[in-house]
Amino acid sequence: MRPKLPYLLGFCLAGLLVLLTLFLRNYEFLLYAITATVLVTILYRTDRYFGFEAIGLWLFNVWLILHSLGGLASWKGTRFYDIVLVDLVGEPYDILRYDQFVHVFCYVVMAILMWSVVRKISRADANPATVCVVTILAASSIGALNEVIEFAAVIVTGTTGVGGYTNTALDLVANLLGAILGTLYMDYRHRSGAPERQQA
Repeated sequence: MRPKLPYLLGFCLAGLLVLLTLFLRNYEFLLYAITATVLVTILYRTDRYFGFEAIGLWLFNVWLILHSLGGLASWKGTRFYDIVLVDLVGEPYDILRYDQFVHVFCYVVMAILMWSVVRKISRADANPATVCVVTILAASSIGALNEVIEFAAVIVTGTTGVGGYTNTALDLVANLLGAILGTLYMDYRHRSGAPERQQA
C-alpha cells in the first residue's frame, strides 16, 4: 500500500515554498521551489513501482524544511545557508556551514530513496557491493543535476546567491559524502534482515 501522509506533507510544503518565494519575490529560490514540487510528484508517481522506504519519504520532507529555511530565513542578518555551524576549516572553505550540512543530509535521503530503485531493477542475486556503488553513483548524479539547476538559476535571475566554484565543489563533495552514508545505512539494514519497505 502506497503511503499517503508523507506525500501529502510534501505537496503542502512544496506548495507553501512556491507561495513564499513569490511573496518574497525571491525568484532565484522559486526555481528550487518548483524543482521540489516536481521531485515530490516524481516520487509519488513512481512509488507504486519502486516501493520507496517510508523513512526516506519522511526525511525528504525534513530536508525540504531545512532547505526552505536555508534559503529564506536569516539569523542576525546572515542567511541560514551562510551560517557556519562548526568552525572546522576557515576561509575560503568555511566548513562546516549550514549549507554543507543540508547537502549531506539531502543526499543521505537521496541514497535511501535510490536504494529502492537500484534494488528493484537489479537481479535478486546482485553483488551487494555493486548495489552499493550504483546507489552511490545514482544519488550523486542527482546532486550533479542539482548543481546544474543552481547554475540555471544564476543565469536566469542574474544573481550569485549560490556562491562560486569553491562552493559548487564543496557541494559536490558533501553530496557524495551524504550518498555514501545513506547507502551504508541501507546496506546495513539489508544485511541485518530489516524489511525493505516500512509503512508510513
